[in-house]
Amino acid sequence: MGNQQVRWQLLPQAPDEYLRAANLPPIIAQLLYNRGVHPGEIEPFLLADHRLGGNPFLLPDMSQAVNRIYKALLTGEKIAIYGDFDVDGITATASLTEGLSWLGGKVTPYIPHRLREGHGLKLPALEKLHCQGVGLIITVDCGVTSITEAKQAQEMEMDVIITDHHVPSLTLPRAIAVIDAKRKDSQYPFSELAGVGVAFKLLQALLYKDGREKRLVELLDLVALGTVTDLVPLVGENRYLVKEGLKVLNNTQRIGLQELIKLARLKLGELNTKHISKALGPRLNAASRMDDATTSYRLVTTRSPEEVHALAQELDARNAERQKLTDEVLRKAKERLAHRLYPPLLIEGHEGYPVGVIGLVAGKLVDEFHKPAIILNFGAELCRGSARSIPEFNVTEALEECQDLLITFGGHPLAAGFTVKQQNLARLEERLMSLAKTQLSHLDLCPQLIIDAEVTLSAFAGDAFNLIQQLEPFGQGNSNPTFLTRQVEVIECRNFGNQDKHLELKLKQGNITWRAVDFDSQKTQEEIPSHLDIVYTIEKSFWNGEQVLRLNLRDFAPNKAAISYQPSG
Repeated sequence: MGNQQVRWQLLPQAPDEYLRAANLPPIIAQLLYNRGVHPGEIEPFLLADHRLGGNPFLLPDMSQAVNRIYKALLTGEKIAIYGDFDVDGITATASLTEGLSWLGGKVTPYIPHRLREGHGLKLPALEKLHCQGVGLIITVDCGVTSITEAKQAQEMEMDVIITDHHVPSLTLPRAIAVIDAKRKDSQYPFSELAGVGVAFKLLQALLYKDGREKRLVELLDLVALGTVTDLVPLVGENRYLVKEGLKVLNNTQRIGLQELIKLARLKLGELNTKHISKALGPRLNAASRMDDATTSYRLVTTRSPEEVHALAQELDARNAERQKLTDEVLRKAKERLAHRLYPPLLIEGHEGYPVGVIGLVAGKLVDEFHKPAIILNFGAELCRGSARSIPEFNVTEALEECQDLLITFGGHPLAAGFTVKQQNLARLEERLMSLAKTQLSHLDLCPQLIIDAEVTLSAFAGDAFNLIQQLEPFGQGNSNPTFLTRQVEVIECRNFGNQDKHLELKLKQGNITWRAVDFDSQKTQEEIPSHLDIVYTIEKSFWNGEQVLRLNLRDFAPNKAAISYQPSG
């Protein structure tokens, strides 16, 4: 096993009729065409305003949920918000707890421990909440597959409202309401909300009825954090929520987030989706990966100046520990996988693999080998698995075909988790491997680098970069535009950074020069030829104390003659 060659795939040129209808600079029109934005959708896509938002009452069971919650508010009934332990679940729990407190609710947040309790509703937690006198449980970012547990709550005379964004099972839990835009009977115009997005829509419905909807803006920093970190597509309503959420985050009044931003060496007013996904999200996720999510929840909700520094320091330390542990497990997993004969699905497990990082390790294996990967933690009786996949293999559907062997499972097409008895593990591996062979053996799984357009370096003169930024926020489903430029001259080159792993170049084409960096280069400056074809994104950076633009290299080659051209349609 080893690194694979990357195939450069240039997207087709936009038709002339599209360019005319768009009535925009050609490079912007091309980027919109690549993202499937029809001419009539261009204005709302670029503005990303409230028009992208849907009526919350179009979500299934919303009216029933609102009525039941108001009954609890009017009678003083205790309400528990039952979340998940990742950033999406933490921010959803914090948002709904905060919003219901505005309405005078008696609200208790509950976030389960990743290792001791796991994902979703669990009977011991229900018993604990019942003993505390809770009469209504509202789930966020979980619960849509908790059929048995919802029934158990009902038997304890606790009502359940489920809000989730995961794919439901064929049978829905018996609950007062099951609010999920992925339900087959959903009339909601957008199905890709994150868990925090669904919780936000519930609050929107509640506060609309109460006439206090304007307060919702105070929660949008949390909505942006959860939505970006959970890797849901940044299209449709998510564009609006994240765009507005970034405005709030860049001026956040949450002292815990202010401290975390400072600790991550970021600046308020300059934050974008990359800062969330690369710096803030991992730190907030580190709490549950290394222990439990309480620290992260306290950080985003605290009003105590005395505790914010300690909370942020703890998250930063846990994140450093998480990074080290992930690297160690990845190294061990690759060593053990190296002795196997190129399977279509990578499956590796060990009792020493911590549950908190197995998903990260699986993701890194997918990135490197472009194959679905499953990493397992072996327990005495139960094994916990985390799966990451590629677009050609829907891992959640694969697990669904094996559900007779599983205790629990759930997730998305590209990411899922499950538990299985040790005695069923061999059969599960055999069945999943068979499914992968059937679906993948006839495919060329060489990873592709999708290129938006071929341009010269002069294309980014003037206002071009600012025009491209109109497509923000960038993320899943709306990636930072990637460009190809051929035959640029390398006039300077040097390695830098830890162990000289990074590469900085000064590139020239005609009379245009650009600085470029490659943070993942395996090459030394002596290995770089005089002329290159380069694939890159454009980003802001600081050079000699000034903000400048530079190229962030995704790949390069002396002469990449073999470029695939993706057919139109």
